[in-house]
Amino acid sequence: MAQKAAKQLAARNSATLTRTHLISLVINACFVFLRFLIFRTSSNRTNYFLYFILASPALLVELWLERIGRPTHAPNGEVKKSGEDLNARGLTEYMWDVLYWSWGCTLLAGLFGNKAWWLWSVIPLYSIWVAYTTFGGIKQSMAGLAGQRAGSDASPDGNTSNRQKKMEKRGGQKIQYR
Repeated sequence: MAQKAAKQLAARNSATLTRTHLISLVINACFVFLRFLIFRTSSNRTNYFLYFILASPALLVELWLERIGRPTHAPNGEVKKSGEDLNARGLTEYMWDVLYWSWGCTLLAGLFGNKAWWLWSVIPLYSIWVAYTTFGGIKQSMAGLAGQRAGSDASPDGNTSNRQKKMEKRGGQKIQYR
């Protein structure tokens, strides 16, 4: 069973990476076609400098996803390593977001010129927001691990049953929550 799951993951990763490379090739070819041939009069060195600088993160992310996700096969055709799951949550998901946004900015810059590169500034803002929400969630979960406030006798959800109240009133077992 485990080998079947590894084969499925390897096939899914290979298909995803192949599709990603083709999309990237088409988008970058569109930019070059639009800037070199269609909007040739508005092209200058700044345009190409911005393209190389701001399209390079997409290339780096694509290479990183290739490195971690491409399956390796033994000489007999068996899957040696299926690669990391490219649909995983967390950092991989964030890298896909950066890749998609960079592609969009590249296409828009090809169509509308250098002003469209300003949309790329959303990525660092998005990074800050993701970091803030991630650390906020960690802070809340750590507070939950620490338990309730000192001196609080109530149950975690704040409700005590009538049976518990009667037993505590009689001086019987007092229920303590951790």
